[in-house]
Amino acid sequence: MNDFYAIDSSLSEDERAVRDTVRRFVDDRVLPVIGDCYIEGRFPLELVPEMAELGMFGANLPEEYGCAGLNNVAYGLIMQELERGDSGVRSFASVQGALVMYPVYAFGSEDQKRHYLPKMAQGEVIGCFGLTEPDFGSNPAGMITRASEQKDGTWVLNGSKMWITNGSTAHVAIVWAKTGEGDSDKSIRGFIVPRETPGFSSKDQKGKLSLRASDTSELVFSDLHLPADAILPKSGGLKSPLMCLTQARYGISWGALGAAMACFEEAVSYAGNRVMFGKPIAGFQIQQARLAEMLTEIVKGQLLSLHLGRLKDAGTFTPQQVSLAKRNNVSIATDIAREARRLLGANGILAEYASMRHMANLESVYTYEGTHDIHTLVLGMAVTGINAFE
Repeated sequence: MNDFYAIDSSLSEDERAVRDTVRRFVDDRVLPVIGDCYIEGRFPLELVPEMAELGMFGANLPEEYGCAGLNNVAYGLIMQELERGDSGVRSFASVQGALVMYPVYAFGSEDQKRHYLPKMAQGEVIGCFGLTEPDFGSNPAGMITRASEQKDGTWVLNGSKMWITNGSTAHVAIVWAKTGEGDSDKSIRGFIVPRETPGFSSKDQKGKLSLRASDTSELVFSDLHLPADAILPKSGGLKSPLMCLTQARYGISWGALGAAMACFEEAVSYAGNRVMFGKPIAGFQIQQARLAEMLTEIVKGQLLSLHLGRLKDAGTFTPQQVSLAKRNNVSIATDIAREARRLLGANGILAEYASMRHMANLESVYTYEGTHDIHTLVLGMAVTGINAFE
C-alpha cells in the first residue's frame, strides 16, 4: 500500500531492508500456496528452512546464540509481512521466537541456551508453548498441570494443554506447570519437554474454521519423567509465562496490521477494476468511505506499533502498552477484513481472494494471547487502579 504518512522515513535503512526481504518472500513463496493450504487445513512446513535462512526465528535475540540480533522494530516488521501472507504463518514464527526461544533465553541456563537456541533459529528444532488448558484460558493461574519433584531431583509431569500452535509439529514443548502442593501461582515453573519423552502425546484440533493453515493441538502428559535439568531455572511464578506472552503480543500488534494491509490493498484493487452501473465501484461514495476508514485505521495502527517498538528498544515499554496495541490493532484489522470482504461482494467468499481468509483468521487472533475483553480490563486497571479480575 502507499506510504500515506511517510512512515518509511521513520525507519532505518536496515529496518526497511528487513521488511522488503520478508515482503518478497511472502509474495514469492507464501501467497502462491497459502490459499490451498488454508483449504487443505495444513501449515506449509516446506517454507520453514527458507524462513530460518532469512533469520525470521527469534530475530530479536542475540547473535551469540545464532539469532539475527535485530531490533524490535525490525522484528515487528517481519511479523507484519508474514501476517500479510497469513496469520498462521506469522503464528508459527511468533510461537517459535517469542514463546519458545524467548523463555529459553530469558529463563534458561547457559547450557540450555547454547544447546537449543541455535537449532531453533535454524528451524532444526521446532517448539510449542504449553500454558492454556481446556478449562483455564484467560485464567492461567488456575492451571491443573503439575510437575512433582522426586527425591533424586527429577520431575514427573501430569496434565494437559489446549489450543497449542505447532503442537503436533514441535520437537520440543515449553510447558508451564505448578510445582507446589497448593494452588499458588507462585509455584509455576517452566520445563523443556522433548516430544519423544514417554508419556507425551498430542492430538490435532479438528473442525477449525479459522487459522486453518496452522497446526493447533492438544498436548497430554501422563506420568512423564523429566531429568532435573529440564526445568528453566530462572522461571518462577505466573510472571514468567506472562512475560513470554508480552513478547508475543507485541509481535501480534504488528502482524494484525499486515493482515489489514493485505485486505485494504485487495479492496482498492478490486474497487478500481470492478465495473458496476457503467463505472468502477471505486467511484461510489460508499466504497470510498470504506476505503478511507480502512486507510485511517491502518495508519493509526502503524504509528502505534512503531512508537511501541521504539519504546521496547529503549527498554521503557510496559505490558499495559502492549495490551493497548494488541487490542487496538487486532480489532481494527478484524473490522477492515470484514469491510473488505463486503466490498468484494460475492467474490469475497472465494479462496482466490484473501479477505475472507484473513477475516476468519483474525477472529482467532482477536481471542488468543489475551482476549480483546481481557486486554480491555488490563487497560481499565491501568486507568483506574482497580483490579476488575478480583
